[in-house]
Amino acid sequence: MQPLKEFLNSLALRLLGNFSGNVLNCVVTTSAHPPLLSRYRAQMIISRVRLVSALFAVLTPLWIAVDYLAFDYPLSLMLGIGRIATTAAFAALALAYQGSPHMRDAYRSLGIMFVIPTAFFIYSHQILSSFDNQGGAAIIAAGYAFLPFILVAGLSVFPLTALEGIVFSLPVLSSSALVATLHLDQMSWNTHIGAFWLLVLIAATATLAGMSQLALMAALVRQAHHDPLTHCFNRASGEEIFKLQFSIAERNGNPLTIIFIDLDNFKSVNDQYGHHLGDRVLIGAVDAIRGSLRGGDALVRWGGEEFLMVLPNTNYSSAIALLERLRGNGLGLRPDGNSVTASYGIAERTLDSADNSQLLIEIADQRMYQAKNSGKDRWVGCNETAHFATPHQTERGMPDDMALSSLS
Repeated sequence: MQPLKEFLNSLALRLLGNFSGNVLNCVVTTSAHPPLLSRYRAQMIISRVRLVSALFAVLTPLWIAVDYLAFDYPLSLMLGIGRIATTAAFAALALAYQGSPHMRDAYRSLGIMFVIPTAFFIYSHQILSSFDNQGGAAIIAAGYAFLPFILVAGLSVFPLTALEGIVFSLPVLSSSALVATLHLDQMSWNTHIGAFWLLVLIAATATLAGMSQLALMAALVRQAHHDPLTHCFNRASGEEIFKLQFSIAERNGNPLTIIFIDLDNFKSVNDQYGHHLGDRVLIGAVDAIRGSLRGGDALVRWGGEEFLMVLPNTNYSSAIALLERLRGNGLGLRPDGNSVTASYGIAERTLDSADNSQLLIEIADQRMYQAKNSGKDRWVGCNETAHFATPHQTERGMPDDMALSSLS
């Protein structure tokens, strides 16, 4: 699998050289897809599968009249039975998976959509090869051979990665090769190879079209759901991500921790040094926070200098360890050379008995304000006690008894 991924990356780099590395990874495999992109892509794929299935559920039975006029009995009856079964399958698929945001459902629906006509293609060719059709019947029978070309061309309708395009086109290519092998006596090798090569070219072109759709979709999702200054998730998308993670954690019984962050005295930076330097301080703090996150974590710009860290599958003690590392590394420097500090509020789904995502947000928000009101540059967790990360704050003039009690 790894050599195949490397080959696809190199191919995409040659064909799409003006794209960034992140975009190339996005259109080759799904490993770099953020949850929001996966969710919107799943919904788009399913909606298009249902639309195409509904269209074929209407068009497929209409061809029964053509078969009846072109072919003699019992061939027309056998083809009609196959078309009725295909119509029923398409109709059932058109009604399935409505509104699902999961890629596994998207894969199932797309796979079923390709299996239905592929099965009819093999069935119809087996039947047609058993009869000696002449004249107009032979012309209509030859038209059945174009079904695989329609199928692989249909890949261009869906935003797929290169790897997905290969996976979904392989069954169609295999079925075409199988039919050609079973009927070698009816056509020359040159005819079969030429038709198969054309089918491969159409599949490659359709896959590239799907990759272009995916690249555009990824860019639009990122633009719509990320803060332009800090490149964090904006509040609207952050709330959506958090609700999704909360429902997943609730369903699986997993821990979920969030940390509300508010940079201390940030307004004074903008007032004294201007918004340009304020933006630099903000970006530096975000980079420091982002450096402490894992691949599955999310950072949301909640508003102004407020941020929300979403930590799936993270219990309270692990979140505290992450926060201590972050505060130990620091959040950068203010224009006057002093360290950037922040107040933090921590909440964990199970320890705080939060039965909905909004309640967990409110708990973390209240604790952040408690840390702010307790003197700033500290965090408040599930025991609702303000804590300092390091004892160096006593050197800034903080009373020793406050520092010692907060470290206990």
